[in-house]
Amino acid sequence: MTKDQRKLVRKLVIAIPVLAIALYFIPIITIIFLVCGLIDVMRNDRKDQRLFSLYFLGNGIFTWLLSPFNLLVDLLCYRNHGVWKIDQFPADYQREINEVLGVFKERRNEIIADIDANFGSGRRGMYVYQWYGKHKIDNIAEFNKDFKYIKTIAVSVFSGRESTSWHFGPLRLSLRVLYNLIPVNAEIFVQCGNVKNYWHDNPLFIFDDTLLHRSVNEYDGRRYCVFVDIVRPSPMPRLIAGMLAFVSMSVERINSIFYKNWKMIGSSKKKPETA
Repeated sequence: MTKDQRKLVRKLVIAIPVLAIALYFIPIITIIFLVCGLIDVMRNDRKDQRLFSLYFLGNGIFTWLLSPFNLLVDLLCYRNHGVWKIDQFPADYQREINEVLGVFKERRNEIIADIDANFGSGRRGMYVYQWYGKHKIDNIAEFNKDFKYIKTIAVSVFSGRESTSWHFGPLRLSLRVLYNLIPVNAEIFVQCGNVKNYWHDNPLFIFDDTLLHRSVNEYDGRRYCVFVDIVRPSPMPRLIAGMLAFVSMSVERINSIFYKNWKMIGSSKKKPETA
């Protein structure tokens, strides 16, 4: 038996009695969560043991617990393409995406130099201009305004040969927009299900991060990716934005779970020097 198989068996030994107890004491609620979870996980295109194990027994448990809410959000939004192209967004969404990416393209060298000066050493960093509408680093004037649809503006930094494991995001109120600032012809990519996007082929990748995905950097240098969250396109954009704003009230606690391996850099204000 392999290490992964032993790990799966240990999880099942715990999960099966817990599920049996839940079905006995709260059968209707348990069945609702099981059905919603199955509907939700089947949206993924790689339907293998790893998918179901991670979703129900691994880092996707939080996504599973939120599946009834996420499925409700799907009913309130336009069709979810999973992996998106920018021209699939309404025109006003496209304008905001292009506006923000245009600033990154124009001021790329300045932004990277500032990140390197503040990040120092570490495996993964997140250089944050806005986080769910909260303003953080303020040294790029174009990012200091409140956008209608874009709620997070940051840069994700990976050190050389640093990658994430396969994982799920928690909520489908927003979509993830990634843009690689220095596309290198190497084993550097983001993968969502069966779609593997090499940054040197296409520096822009937009996707639903509640699908199983990973980010890989098998290059010796740093990888810099613009990291943007944009409200899901919907016939009721104010409702979706309002729901996201409500959820963001507890985002600091969520961050501690989903970004525990990241160095969060969120203020450009200098600390006073001590004697």
